[in-house]
Amino acid sequence: MYIAMNRFRIAPGREEDFLEVWRNRDSHLDEVPGFKQFKMLQGESQEDHTVFISHSVWESEEAFRAWTKSDAFRKAHANAKSPEGIYLDPPKFEGYEVVL
Repeated sequence: MYIAMNRFRIAPGREEDFLEVWRNRDSHLDEVPGFKQFKMLQGESQEDHTVFISHSVWESEEAFRAWTKSDAFRKAHANAKSPEGIYLDPPKFEGYEVVL
């Protein structure tokens, strides 16, 4: 298995705006071979930001990489523009092979 995560630093007071974008997003993941699960995680709010982490589980790293080159990926990201001022910086990707 493979876990793919993106870490987002969100401006204070914009947490619900961020979540609304994700709630209304058509991810097309149900069309993707090897996709298992998606969760959005929220950390504690700090004075200058709140951390959110998108967490997806895949059968393999190959399945995840194939998705990033697929029509489903392009469709999911085609209208992914968020209102200005939500993100403090670009998301940080982290990928992990499940070993136990």
